[in-house]
Amino acid sequence: MARTANRQSITKAEAKNKVWYVAFYIRLSREDKRGKEESESITNQRLILTDFLEQQDDGDEYIFVDEYVDDGVSGTTDEERENFQRLLADIEKGKINCVIVKNLARSFRNNGDQSYYLGDWFPRHNVRFISLYQQPVDTYKDPQNAQNIAVPVQGVLNEEHARGTSESVRRTFDKKREKGLHIGSFAAYGYQKDPKNKNALIIDEEAAENVKSIFAWYLEGMSKNAIVRKLNESGILCPTAYKKSRGMKYKNPNVTNTPPLWCAMSVTNILKNRIYVGDMVQGRYRIKSYKIHVQEAVPEEEWFVVENTHAPIISREDFAKVQALLQRDTRTAPKQKSLYLFSGFLRCADCGKAMTRSQVRGNVYYYCRTYKDRSKTACTKHTIKHHPLEQAVLYAIQEQIYLAVCYSEMAARIHTAPLQKSRSVRLNAFIASKEKELSRISRYKQSLYQDWKDGEITYTDYRRMKEDYERQIEALRKIIGNLQAEKAELEHGVGSENPFLTAFQKYENINRLTRDIMIELVDTIQVYENGNISIKFKFANEYRRAAQYQEGSTQEDAV
Repeated sequence: MARTANRQSITKAEAKNKVWYVAFYIRLSREDKRGKEESESITNQRLILTDFLEQQDDGDEYIFVDEYVDDGVSGTTDEERENFQRLLADIEKGKINCVIVKNLARSFRNNGDQSYYLGDWFPRHNVRFISLYQQPVDTYKDPQNAQNIAVPVQGVLNEEHARGTSESVRRTFDKKREKGLHIGSFAAYGYQKDPKNKNALIIDEEAAENVKSIFAWYLEGMSKNAIVRKLNESGILCPTAYKKSRGMKYKNPNVTNTPPLWCAMSVTNILKNRIYVGDMVQGRYRIKSYKIHVQEAVPEEEWFVVENTHAPIISREDFAKVQALLQRDTRTAPKQKSLYLFSGFLRCADCGKAMTRSQVRGNVYYYCRTYKDRSKTACTKHTIKHHPLEQAVLYAIQEQIYLAVCYSEMAARIHTAPLQKSRSVRLNAFIASKEKELSRISRYKQSLYQDWKDGEITYTDYRRMKEDYERQIEALRKIIGNLQAEKAELEHGVGSENPFLTAFQKYENINRLTRDIMIELVDTIQVYENGNISIKFKFANEYRRAAQYQEGSTQEDAV
């Protein structure tokens, strides 16, 4: 009996001694890195945890298994912490049953996660959790303390610290964005960070040449897919591969092929990026919140755009042409590398849909796409042959060029005439007269209220007269606005720098229609059922303004 009892007592004693398979969890956040606080460094955390483990003499056996380090990662979410996920996986495999951290903030800065892991996940997996500082926790030796109100309070404080830090960092970045300072980790393809100023960009000559080629090819009529094939076949590295070749630790999550190659999306992104005209465009995406580290697109009106912050690679004129071209339906036919002359320009005058191209016995025709592809009862053919269409459009453009030259010459004469001065004097007098009348009506309106309060007019009369004065004030303001606009137009005139004049004059001697000319001068071409066409030119408003301005000037000159 005694031996049995003795054996039983030994078993109980042995049961008191546990074997702990220990893991250190160490994390350094981005904010800690910026602050350069040695107290939070990876090295310091490791020393603290190692020293604690070496001092354990409670009779239990402590076997150190591994350390799990997330360097420069936020603690507000566990999904993005690679080594935290590895720790959880090893716990589930039975490799770890004790986790030691310096303080709760190293493991959690999200109070919800702290409550979940301490109150549910770790106990379910029989894991002892030890936190050494701020609010000490040992879920095995002092399980009651782990349930103390101070623990969730500390979790709330940690989360509030993370929120405040996140907001502070965001405000700092926004201030830099407002000033046009580059804050990205990597410069856009075609640029590199200035070695003398990390917030400034300078041109990377090698990559910039490829950017210039992409824009030039697209303006020449090459499709985006043809550009992709040309780049890949020429052995030109795509942005991801190029950055890696320069020793940058760059990773594009959207690139899945190995080695990475050019694709239509990368070409499109380059063609749309205003950075190539010298403008800094930032803040197009943002993290949803300090808890949810998911990027979301930002509306364009909220972007941070600062013009002329660095040297351009592409001229604003060419960039504008490309943006206009990107808005069109410019798909190429099979086996074609370049776009057809009228691709994206032709529209059915009745249904508004694009025209489709067809070649029959060597002749090219255009048909309404609704009629051809959808239903012959929804629209009619609207057929037009390519050659007469090309000749008609060329003639219409030549006429516009002739008018632009005539307007330019007339504008030069008008600007030197003494009539300009007399018109300006009359306009100033009109404006002064109307402003005086507006001031008088406004005073009348202001006095109405007192007249009603003094009993000189009834409330009905007060309301009627007030509404009448408000109508007069609104009408006078509109008249003054029109007069001031006319005055500004008179002062600026329609000179040689007018967009309409300069755009058309550039092609004064053309005798052949090209896609470059179409892109710069033509908006759309409508095709009617009888074969007639109507052309909507770009700068239509400028053309109308030039005509009205010079017509008015000529009439006054005659008077």
